[in-house]
Amino acid sequence: MPDHDVIYQEQASMYDRLISKQKSVIPFLEKIHSGKGADIVDIGAGTGRLTVPLAKVARSIVALDESAGMLAVTAEKLKAEGLDHWQVQVADHRRLPVEDDQADLVVAGWSICYLASSNHPTWRKNLSQIIGEIRRVLKPGGGTVVIFETMGTATEEPDPPDFLRRYYRALEEEYGFSHSVNRTDYTFRDLDEAEELTRFFFGGEVADKVRKNGWVQVPEWAGVWWRSW
Repeated sequence: MPDHDVIYQEQASMYDRLISKQKSVIPFLEKIHSGKGADIVDIGAGTGRLTVPLAKVARSIVALDESAGMLAVTAEKLKAEGLDHWQVQVADHRRLPVEDDQADLVVAGWSICYLASSNHPTWRKNLSQIIGEIRRVLKPGGGTVVIFETMGTATEEPDPPDFLRRYYRALEEEYGFSHSVNRTDYTFRDLDEAEELTRFFFGGEVADKVRKNGWVQVPEWAGVWWRSW
């Protein structure tokens, strides 16, 4: 399996190329919260797949990530859109550099999982700290959080990794999140690109399956968890 820490720190452009091939989750987000006129915090913003479209409708947006390289890509995209009501900052999910009661909406895309995977010995403590920080920065009386995570890559039906299942159950059973599953396939130019980019991020087993099945459109599932406080 590729080292995602290395990818996020050193290969942001290649990663951005991969996720540009994935179906947008913004339509699913808009069913929960449009983001219009909102003060938004995007934790684990990466290269801006949520930040950039939300910035176009938000009153303000703060993009946070542990990788300065990823945030540099996000900043360039925001500048290219001519937007100026945004900030980017390197940060840990467990210690958000945001004042209390600031956000109408917090979004977290495919990022909490790295601290809340059951492979991590302190995953429950990490998740508790993250949820606590999200609640702290949300405006009281209606602030909303929306979390996106994988529910399976290169699978015909939702089939999340075993090491994420306890985290997902905790969101629903311990923290009271609602949940839905949506198809968010990757669509590549051709089979060679599909194999190249899936091998880069998902590893040889997935890439070999893509090649064997001749998939230019690679099945992907996104889980969405949300709640308001």
